[in-house]
This record gives sequence, C-alpha cells and structure tokens, in this order.
Amino acid sequence: MDLVRHLECFVAVAEESHFGRAAARLGMAQPPLSQRIQRLEKELGVRLFERTSRQVTITEAGTLLLAEARELLARAEALRTAARRIRDGESGLLRAALSPDISGETVAALLADFRRRHAGLELELHELTTAQQLAGFAAHELDVGLIHHPCDVTGLELGPVLRRDLGVLLPRGAPQTELDEVPLAALTGYDLVLFPRADAPAVYDDLLTACARGGYTPAAVRHGQGASFVRGLVLSSGAVALGPRDTRLVTPGDPDLVWRPLAGAPPAWRHSAAWPKGRGDAAVGAFADAATHALRTTAGAHAETAARPLHLRPASEYWL
Repeated sequence: MDLVRHLECFVAVAEESHFGRAAARLGMAQPPLSQRIQRLEKELGVRLFERTSRQVTITEAGTLLLAEARELLARAEALRTAARRIRDGESGLLRAALSPDISGETVAALLADFRRRHAGLELELHELTTAQQLAGFAAHELDVGLIHHPCDVTGLELGPVLRRDLGVLLPRGAPQTELDEVPLAALTGYDLVLFPRADAPAVYDDLLTACARGGYTPAAVRHGQGASFVRGLVLSSGAVALGPRDTRLVTPGDPDLVWRPLAGAPPAWRHSAAWPKGRGDAAVGAFADAATHALRTTAGAHAETAARPLHLRPASEYWL
C-alpha cells in the first residue's frame, strides 16, 4: 500500500467533508478515492469516517489520527525536497580530492568557484595522490577527484584532459637563467632531481626519455619528493628539477631559485577530473568544472592538441 498517497486521500476527505470535492482536489475519480479510504481503514483497524447518503463525518479516531497524518505528509514532502536538493547539488556531502602538486592559488580558485555555485553543499576536500584517489573510488570513499595520467581509469568518467608544460628549476645565478626559454640540451652537466622511480616508473621513464631526446642526459639522477628537500638538492648539489610554472618549489621573488620554461615541445603533467561512472550528478559536475577552470586560469593548463593514451599501468605504479 502506498501509505503517503492513502494519507493524502484521508486528509483531503477530512478537510473537504465530501468525497466528491476531495476527489476533485486530488485529481482522481470518486470510486478509487472511496476504495483507498476503505483500504486505509482496514490497514489501521479503525473507522475514519461515518458515511451517509447526505454527508461524511470524521470519527473520533479519525480526528485523533488527522494530526499524525498531516505531520507524516509534511515530513514526506521535506524528504522529497531534501532529495531534490541533493540531486541538484544544493545540499549534502561531496568527498573530493586533489593531487599534492596542485598549487595553493589553484586550490583557492577552485574552492571559491565551487562554493559560489553550491554554497549549501558540504565539501570534504583531501590531498591525495592519483593512486590514493583511485583506491578511494574503488572503496566508494571518494566522489570526485583530480588525477594525473596515465593511470588505470577503468570504471571512471573523465573531464577534459589538460596539460601543464614543465619548465626547469635552476639556482639563481646559473647561466641558463639568462635565457627566456631553456633548451634541454643546455642543462648538460647538471644532476636531475626526480621522485624515486619505484613511485612512478612510467612517468619517471617518460621524463628521462624526453630529456634524452632533447639532448640532456643528467650527470646523475637524485631522488626527492618534499619541496624543502628538493630545493636543498637544487641549491647545494649542482642539480636542476622539473616542474610546471605553478610549482610549489619556487615562490614569486624567490631569492634562491628561478623557474624557466623549456624550449620546444616540453614534457608535461597531464590530468583531468575523474569520478565513478554513474555518479555524474550536479555537484560532481560543478567540482569537475571548477577544477578545470581553476587549472586553466591559475596554472596555465591547456587542452592537449592530440589524444594520448590514458590507461597504461595500474594505479599503484603512479606517484603523481
């Protein structure tokens, strides 16, 4: 039995004191209305109305139950309203994640844009690597994220794939800092600071391959992940590091380090918003749009001109 619909019929008859007027109010014929009232009375085990050929009178039991019926209908409508707000991304909880290399400026722009669109939605934002995000999707602990490619995108829907071209981080005073763009070959003789290969073998190999094709074979490869440690290696070891323009490794007016773009066709970080298939509701779409917009406007990210594979190795092999 559709209890809510039956209660709507009960309240309408009680308020109209007439089956014909109640039926018109509910947009239904009178016989089905009478049948609903009879079924409700049978279900509740009490008579709700006294009926004669000339009038309908609510019983004492009906009067006592009327207030309860109205409260239940009000709560049912509140439930529908809450469900609509969640569906439309106006309330509820959205569990989202960004990768650790995203700059503070990009995070701030993303949050401002998202909150402007969905002020009533609670956003639970985490800093997670791509592998951690994919594990979160698989465990149903994450609704949307910003991931790096290539990785295992099975079961995911993706936003536009954007790229952030990499530049080189140099000690201030290095001769290459006088160039507007630095050819990779001009880095010959420097060590290169990279994350450990075990953390991201495909990305690691891609970077070294790009360097070799550009005429740069590092004198040595040093490994580091934390920004302070990498800065220390660059400053004290005759080394350079690669990173996008908005890298956390260098700050505006940095007295020690300088970032310069690489000449030609530089290697790049490639990433997109991602979410589980079938979860593309308004809130997820708004976060994905805000992330894409923030990357374009604050990090200089741009769409790839040619499609490249996104799914090459298991997520556990990727650090970024």
